[in-house]
Amino acid sequence: MNKAKDKISFDGMICPLPINLSSVISMAHGGGGRMTQQLIEKIFKPAFDNADLETQHDGAVLDVPFDKLAFTTDSYIVNPLIFPGGNIGSLAVNGTVNDLAMCGARPLYLSAGIIIEEGLPMETLWAVVQAMKQSADIAGVNIVTGDTKVVDKGKGDGIFINTSGVGKIEHDLTIHPKQIQPGDAILLSGDIGRHGIAIMAAREGLGFESQIKSDCAEVSNLVQKMISANIKIHCMRDLTRGGLATALIEIAQASGMSLNINENEIVVREDVKGACEILGLDPMYVANEGRFVTIVKADHAKKALKIMEDDSSESQAKIIGGAQEAPKEKVILSTRLGTTRILDMLSGDQLPRIC
Repeated sequence: MNKAKDKISFDGMICPLPINLSSVISMAHGGGGRMTQQLIEKIFKPAFDNADLETQHDGAVLDVPFDKLAFTTDSYIVNPLIFPGGNIGSLAVNGTVNDLAMCGARPLYLSAGIIIEEGLPMETLWAVVQAMKQSADIAGVNIVTGDTKVVDKGKGDGIFINTSGVGKIEHDLTIHPKQIQPGDAILLSGDIGRHGIAIMAAREGLGFESQIKSDCAEVSNLVQKMISANIKIHCMRDLTRGGLATALIEIAQASGMSLNINENEIVVREDVKGACEILGLDPMYVANEGRFVTIVKADHAKKALKIMEDDSSESQAKIIGGAQEAPKEKVILSTRLGTTRILDMLSGDQLPRIC
């Protein structure tokens, strides 16, 4: 962030800060009085401005004339709050939007519950809120209701955010692990491991040769392109905590299928690979915040891959394997050495407090 007196900068944005930079969050900001009103009027309302929020009611009354809706909720904690490629605000919006996308839904509305620790610099809160606004605008979703609470210093870890999301389903696909069929193709939307390594490097002050930025981004627009192209999607899963390996294991267990993947087709950037080797981490289990796997009908795989590749100039999407009937509920990795191994759940957490 830019420490100039009247503005802050975050990931390319430069925004005026409407409250003096020397101010911090106090318990009075959560007391329901004048300072609470100032926080809402100066920080939240200008960022999330839309007709549904403008009613200033206890909740949002939404017009959702659709046969099928998707609904999800998630809570976000991360240390540090601001990291290369994002912050807890972009993480909260993108994470919930992506969960809706994995259901095949077009995101419409989000709620935001924000718990702020006493003493948090107002500039940090402003950066988080602006990142939420930017991420919501990119995803085409409105934040229509929310809540703010302030907790005593030492009891909040800066900021906690809960977001819930509603999306509409505009197709006849049933996207679920039980829909996977033998012969289906498994596609990965890009390189893996960047988010977890970016968080670890920022948290521990690790000075790698090049700065590794989180892949934190929404994927809903890409998913909608695939659906609009009539790709026969059987299952999707975003690769957050536990990374690619955990997501595939969960899918295999839920579907009863065997998922066979090829390590040679899984892209790990050299800087991420080097960082993982230094830190003793397996990139297959490192968290991502802008990547997903999709399992599609085999004869739709190349068309789906082309859509993924065309979506971004930096796309490194790949067809990484396929589904088979046996051995049931297993993920089998063909390694670069020509051997195979079964992927299993980690007994613990490689990187705590990353999302």
